[in-house]
Amino acid sequence: MRHLKHRHELGVKKAHRMALMANLACALIREGRIKTTLAKAKALRPFTEKLITLAKRGNVADRRLANSRLRNKEAVQILFNEKVEEFQDRQGGYTRIYKIGTRVGDAAEMAIIELIPAADEGYGKKKKKKAKKAAKKKVAEATEEKSEAAVAAEEPEAAETEKPAEAEAAPEPAEAEDKAEAKAVNEDAEKEEATSEEAEDSEGESKK
Repeated sequence: MRHLKHRHELGVKKAHRMALMANLACALIREGRIKTTLAKAKALRPFTEKLITLAKRGNVADRRLANSRLRNKEAVQILFNEKVEEFQDRQGGYTRIYKIGTRVGDAAEMAIIELIPAADEGYGKKKKKKAKKAAKKKVAEATEEKSEAAVAAEEPEAAETEKPAEAEAAPEPAEAEDKAEAKAVNEDAEKEEATSEEAEDSEGESKK
């Protein structure tokens, strides 16, 4: 069946369309980013990504197929020798399209299509989710470390505050003993004074 076989026809014959796609793909491979209409950008995306898949396999037959489609040996060499290294770790999604509004002359929708660079950290929804999870884990670990450090810092302070209290409480028995000794000394002194007074009184009475 011929379902979905006639997509991105662009209003031109097949020979014209293949030449147009080859020229646009060569410009995209050389420059990394080009500006064109939105319809042409959407037609160029599958054409270019199939060429990148051929370059990832990289055998002689794939190089000949790419040469027959691109019709430019320089672009094929750039794709197979330089650009393919950026896409080795990806399983598709090698291009990106940005809509930039309408053209002034005929109000055609314009777009920018570019090859996604290898250093693009935000590539793919799965990678974004993994990055968010990793960031959340890092934040949780940092908060746990801070709480543990705060608890460890509070424990020595509590120990230091408890030690002076114990030191202050320790001298209390010694002070009580000193007070008891002082009372006993005072009592002995009072008794001696009383006995001395009684002795003097008895001597006075004997003289009389």
